[in-house]
Amino acid sequence: MDIHVYILRCADNSYYVGLAREGLDSRIGDHHSGRYRGYTYSRRPVELVWSQDFLWLTDAIVCERRLKGWRREKKEALIRGDYAALRELARTASRPPPSTGSG
Repeated sequence: MDIHVYILRCADNSYYVGLAREGLDSRIGDHHSGRYRGYTYSRRPVELVWSQDFLWLTDAIVCERRLKGWRREKKEALIRGDYAALRELARTASRPPPSTGSG
């Protein structure tokens, strides 16, 4: 099975995370052509900036959902391949915000 999770950079500089079950090139072509009137339709052109292939659909779905929940800076660290920054961003996300001293 040809399953991919991917990140596109849209013309408005936003990111779109998606899953392709029938081939990555075909799915990216769908985004470029505007075949579906979803998120990327009004944000074309799009650019593929990251992808990973999977053997199992369930693993791909878990990955896609996880990435959709990430902040922009964490997605950008993944796109750059900056795994040290990913670890640091994961740690900072779990820390509570600093106290404002108004308590």
